[in-house]
This record gives sequence, C-alpha cells and structure tokens, in this order.
Amino acid sequence: MSKPTLCVLYGSQTGTAQDTAQRIARQAQRRKLQVQVLPLDSYNVANLISESLVVFVCATTGQGDPPDNMKNFWRFVFRKSLPVGSLSRLDCAILGLGDSSYPKFNFVAKKLHKRLLQLGASVLLPVGLADDQHDLGSDAVIDPWLTSFWEKVFALYPSLADVIPLRDDEPLPPTYTFHFLDDVKETTDDRLRIPTEQTVPSQSRPFPCRLVSNRRVTDVSHFQDVRHIEFDITGSSIEFAAGDVVMMRPCNASEDVEQFCQLLRLDPDARFTLRPTDHNAVPARLPQPCTVRHLMESYLDISAVPRRSFFELLSTFATNELERDKLVEFSSAAGQDELLSYCNRPRRTTLEVLADFPHTTAELKADYLLDLFPEIQPRSFSIASSLQAHPRRLQILVAVVHYKTKMYKPRKGLCSSWLASLDPAQGEVHVPLWVKKGTLKFPKEKDTPVIMVGPGTGVAPFRSALQERIAEGKYANILFFGCRSESKDFYFRSEWDEMMKAGHLTLFTAFSRDQEDKVYVQHRVRENAGLLWDLIANKSACFYIAGNAKEMPDAVCDALKEAFQKEGGVSAEDAEQMLATMERSGQLQSETWS
Repeated sequence: MSKPTLCVLYGSQTGTAQDTAQRIARQAQRRKLQVQVLPLDSYNVANLISESLVVFVCATTGQGDPPDNMKNFWRFVFRKSLPVGSLSRLDCAILGLGDSSYPKFNFVAKKLHKRLLQLGASVLLPVGLADDQHDLGSDAVIDPWLTSFWEKVFALYPSLADVIPLRDDEPLPPTYTFHFLDDVKETTDDRLRIPTEQTVPSQSRPFPCRLVSNRRVTDVSHFQDVRHIEFDITGSSIEFAAGDVVMMRPCNASEDVEQFCQLLRLDPDARFTLRPTDHNAVPARLPQPCTVRHLMESYLDISAVPRRSFFELLSTFATNELERDKLVEFSSAAGQDELLSYCNRPRRTTLEVLADFPHTTAELKADYLLDLFPEIQPRSFSIASSLQAHPRRLQILVAVVHYKTKMYKPRKGLCSSWLASLDPAQGEVHVPLWVKKGTLKFPKEKDTPVIMVGPGTGVAPFRSALQERIAEGKYANILFFGCRSESKDFYFRSEWDEMMKAGHLTLFTAFSRDQEDKVYVQHRVRENAGLLWDLIANKSACFYIAGNAKEMPDAVCDALKEAFQKEGGVSAEDAEQMLATMERSGQLQSETWS
C-alpha cells in the first residue's frame, strides 16, 4: 500500500480542538506524511467517499451541540438520504474534547462515531473522550489515544515503518512566510471601515457598531465591576430575538503589544505581506499588506494561558540548553504536572512565558508567529435587551474578569477588560459585532407562563425576554434573581419594580450575603414549590436557567425535583423522569457558562 494522505478535520468553538488537530498534523509531518487540516465546514464533504484516512477532532458546546464551524457538516452527515455503505472505503478515528461537568459530555464525538459506523466507515480505534476536568486536562486522554492511533496507522500502512521521522527538536517549515515591505513607512489604515453594501453581519464580516454607553452597575464598594454596555446597530441589518447572543473579538492591550514587539525586536509600524508555504489560504481577517501592530493587536492571542503545543513549538527554536530542557519538559507527557504549576494554576500568559525564556524568544523568526500564537477567538454575550423596547440598540451585561494569583500582576479577562476600557466620552468608538441564534427559545403562545432563574449576569437573557414578552402582551412571567447584596449588585432593580407595578412580573430575590445564612436562588425555588408545581403541571409553564455552570444549575434542578415530589406526590425516580422529559421537549432549557 502506498503512503496515505491524512486529512484532519475539526469542529472547534474556543480553539482547543483546532490546536489538537494542528498537533496531529505536526506529528504526521514529522512522519513525512502528506496532511491537510481544515475546519469541517471548510471541507468539501462530498470528498469523504474518496478519502483514505481521516481524523475527526470534535468539541462539544452548550447543551451537546456541535461547534459553529461544523454545523453544516453535521446537518449533511445526518441526512436520512445518505446510503448506508457510502463511507465503506474510509478508515477514520474520532477524538472528542469535552468537559464532564456538563451533562452531555462529549456528545458530539459519540454521536459522530455512531453515525460514521452506520455509513460503513471503518473506525480504527475506540473514540477518544478527552476531559477538561481531569487533573492533567485533555492531554491525559489525548496522549495515549494518539500513541494508539499511530500504531493502527503503521499496522495499516507497513511502508510507513521504514520512514525515518524528523527529530522532535527540528523545526517544521512555517505555514506562512513574512515579506516585509521596505518602502517608506506609510501607516496602513487598518481601521474599521463601515461596509456600504447591506449584508447580514457574520464572523467573516462583522459590523462596526458605535458604542453608545459603558456604565458600571455595581456599587463602587462592591468587589466586582459589572458593566451595562449599549451599542448602536443602526444600518447594520442586525436583528435578534430574546435568547440570542452577540459575538465580538477583543483586542490586546496596547502595553502588551509594545512589550511583545520589544521582546521579539519587531518594529510595530513595519508592513508585510504573507505568503503561504503550502496550499493554505492567507487568513481572510488580515489586510494585505498588514502592519505588525495590527497583527499583534487584533489577530494573535498573546495574553492567553499558552497550551502545551506552544511549548512544544518553542522548544524547537531554543539554543540555550537550560531553556531548551525546561521547554522540552513542559511539552512532554511526564512534565504536565510541572506545566500545570508553572502555567495553568497561576494563569501565566504567553507574553510572560516569552519574558521568562529570553534567549529562545530572541531566536524567534517572524515567519513562525502564526504557528506559535493562536488567533484571538470570538467571545459571546447574551443580549440583555429587546428590539421592541430599544429599537436600533443592543445591550449586554459584562462582569469584568480581574483576580489575583501568585503572579505579581492581577489576572485580567481579555475581552471584559478591553470592553471596560472603551470610553465613548473620549471620542467615537466602534466595536465589530455579529449576532447568532442562542440556545434559549421562548414560547409563542400567549398564555404559557415562563419561569426564569437567572442569578448574577445570568439575568441578561431574561431581561431581553421580559422586554420582548411584555411588548407582545405576554404577562405570565416569573423571575428568580440572586446576587450578593441588595444594595450593591441588584441589576435592573428599577425596571423589575416597574414591571411588577404593572402586573407583568412576579419577582423572587435571594441576596446571599445580606444575612447570616446564605440564601441562593435554589432556596427560593424550594420555598415556592406549590406555585411552581401548579404552573408546570397545570399550565405547562416553561422553565429556564441561565448563569454560571458550577453548582447553581444542578442545585436549581434538585430543588425543582423536590417540588415535584412534595407538591405532586411523585417518587424521586418519577421526578427525575419528569425533568428529563421537560428537557427533551424544550420545556426546561438552560444556558450556562464556566
């Protein structure tokens, strides 16, 4: 058998599956295999019938959903009309990336595995189910899985065993080469241009919306800075309904960009064009030509905690022995405990790592920048307003991430800190946005009551829903809201008061720190068991949960099951069953984030 071409196809939401797919591709390149790496939706799915060897790397998002960049592939592969043996020539392997704290752990990988078997594909090894919750993270599963995968490939293609692989310390060729323009430094205008033609904004073509206001809504004495931010969407063709989310890509802080350019001895005003070394396309988001500053500010993620692959790649440039040994240790399976202590626990950023390895950093060539640093990923926020109440406006509620670790500088969330820094009073500010459908869907029928549990910033989608429902004359609305203190972080208090006065809302609040015993939303759900049982059992009410994925969603579901047992007289098993049925039918929905 001749050497196969390996195709690595990924579905990635936050970049982890993409990173893993690229790691598999590098292993293939070291074994001198032809390899192609693509997001599933950029791959012509009709070619699957003629591929010989494919690895699918799939993350699971939300409530068991496929990532955005594999949705079209997902719809296609589950078509009833696909012939049963259509993939009988395909050898493949499936690696799932998930988080076992979510109920639908690695659902996408498991379901794809089942479907590929139905279509006649030969699956080389059991589906890999990587878990973020493992002490050593996803790699605890990925490492042994990859070892097994290559063993299977070598058994299938014995000729590969004769290939002498590249050593781990030899750099692979870069994906792109930089061609610096030595003409007079005209600064290229990398600023946002308002599109003239009307297209619905999307990830590839976001619309620069003007920032109208950026207001802190927590008391100054409160530990957390939470912002209520409003954008003007006039002329953008953006439309949304309650439950939808807005997407945006943040920028790196200018002091980080300056420091990065100093460390790598790059001139921020230098202009370059990119040329792919293989059949890769130049990233569509980068203007050609582009300035180093624009690349660093808007494209490369330099403030995230680096992944293991970063150390793997960095080690190939190290000439200083001490630095090289450390980098090799961090990128080995045995060194993952060390890497956790050095990088993940203190949340050390890529930029800080570069400063810790000055000799290696000095060796870095610009050509490798796009291989070393991932692209800044879009962030999503629940929309907190309704077009009926605020036409031509879009509002969000953002908790600014800021905390201490053993690192000298406090840790900051890239997007929330960037948003908090934007001040419309200092001049006009535009933020490129697009909107996508959310997972929460609200009932069309006028009389179906809606019960919403949204502590903290989890209340954002429910504010949107309440504004929309009240505008449509739907007044059977119940909201459970929880926060620390009535006087410090009770978001939208005056609006809830108005809705209650008008008879359009029943509100239950839980202020956890305003008394000796902590009171949370699940306690209020338990106290109102009779009302909730009546609304759900007799009026088919829909129940919604939004907020932090840690303990709250499970605690609320437990309180609801207790209500079914206490008020409905059902057994614990039946209460469990009722909840499962509600979830399947969409009568119970949740949107949680970690």
